[in-house]
Amino acid sequence: MQQPMDLRLLQTFILLVETGSVSETARRVNRTQPAVTLQLQRLEQLVGAKLYSTVGRRPVLTADGELLLGYSRTILDLNKEVLSRLQAPRLGGRVILGIPDLYAAYVLPPVLSAFNLAYPNVDLEIRCSLSNRLMTAISRDEIDVALVTRMPAFKQGLVVAQEPLVWVAGESGPQQQMNPLPLAMLPPGNIFRDHALAALDQVGRSWRLVCISESLSGIQAAVLGGIAVSAVGASSVIPGMRVLGRDDSFPPLPKVDLTLYRADGRANPACDALIDIIARHFRQSAIAPADYVSRTQAGSGAHE
Repeated sequence: MQQPMDLRLLQTFILLVETGSVSETARRVNRTQPAVTLQLQRLEQLVGAKLYSTVGRRPVLTADGELLLGYSRTILDLNKEVLSRLQAPRLGGRVILGIPDLYAAYVLPPVLSAFNLAYPNVDLEIRCSLSNRLMTAISRDEIDVALVTRMPAFKQGLVVAQEPLVWVAGESGPQQQMNPLPLAMLPPGNIFRDHALAALDQVGRSWRLVCISESLSGIQAAVLGGIAVSAVGASSVIPGMRVLGRDDSFPPLPKVDLTLYRADGRANPACDALIDIIARHFRQSAIAPADYVSRTQAGSGAHE
């Protein structure tokens, strides 16, 4: 009979990959460096494969290591999910989640389904607003969790996803060829708007605003109605929209960070459970950032 996987070994392996350091891994698991090295050697013996080599002082995964990393994260996530499900009847309370409607209809449904399944006794309230307003609400402890677009002026938070921005137009109509280019955008200070206008200015493309909407539905109406082009997250492209690219003479757009923030004012186990499910969902999604545990840094400037 094959020896079962030791979850502690898998956890140590994941931490080694995330920290890039045996010493930092040892510190986090509260063990000595030789003990951590022994754990990693035991894991390699258990799976019968070399998992990483050391280049300089940093571990570089082998193909087998990459394979095990993905399975390790899934195994630990499933372990956590089982515990959460078993503990669900004992967890109640109320959580207020803030999220822009840019994401609510497209990325939130599977999160809500998973949370309700795991914690049926928790009351969840959702508030949709612009990211800067949600950050103000977080600072005042008016909401418990905010999933927003990262802005340079925002405090440190947990980046859980990176969504590509794309240019979109209606399926019919020549508006993408017009000069100046008619645009539908969110209000000033929004990072989608900032990236789009900066990209157009960089290539010398003139533009004019024909629609300004705080709601994604207003922008979608302008695009689908054939009166404007816009820049939206790839997840919010819907039937009736065409994605425009280099072949259409449109400049590339960057990705934006979806970032989690938690109110500091009070302890709330249900809030912690929601954050865990959101983070787990995005870790397993196609838009998970390359460095999942990266933390955003505070910057300067006023943004949405």
